[in-house]
Amino acid sequence: MLVRPDEQVPMARLLTFLEQGERMANECAKAQAALVPDSGSRRFLLSQARQEAMHAVAFQGAITWLAPRHLGNAPFLPALEEYRTKLNDALARQDVLETFLAEQVILEGLGEAILTRIEEGLVKRAAPFGRLRRMLLQQEEAHHGFGRRMLEWAMVEGRIDAETLRRRAQDYLALTDQMILTLSDLFESIDEDPTAWVQDVRKFLPPWLTEVSA
Repeated sequence: MLVRPDEQVPMARLLTFLEQGERMANECAKAQAALVPDSGSRRFLLSQARQEAMHAVAFQGAITWLAPRHLGNAPFLPALEEYRTKLNDALARQDVLETFLAEQVILEGLGEAILTRIEEGLVKRAAPFGRLRRMLLQQEEAHHGFGRRMLEWAMVEGRIDAETLRRRAQDYLALTDQMILTLSDLFESIDEDPTAWVQDVRKFLPPWLTEVSA
């Protein structure tokens, strides 16, 4: 069984939101590559930028397959634009650690959580492109893991501490929550609870970012 006709447009609009996020991640990774001092990180980030661009194209293809008449009909999300502004501000300040927190850890964590949920539903519906979907998810996991390692390394070296990261994360996390809750009607139309998706995002964050300070 494939995606039901009444689910096609909501899922296409949800994928359009993800496409927007991938394009933002592509721009961020390219900018980060110019800020990091070591060649290994630079190569990873340039590779990530290429992968994010391919993800956006893949999502666009999925949107065309699901609901071609709604191609480009993205939901308006002020929280996503505010997130972009905050991220661009961190890039302008050349605060590469904050950009790792905002993009690779939190935004990629959001994408990983949503893709994991979507994948579960598509597997049940015997949807096509299974190999491609798994590759996208694996790459998102790699980007997320890179950001975590970079921040953990920075904490070990004393360049930042967990309390500072938790404090900076609050605004970004509040915005991701707003994004998901703004899409409540889309989630409910495919029989999903948006509050469960909000909770899912936290599951993909490292413990040092979610634990409560003593």
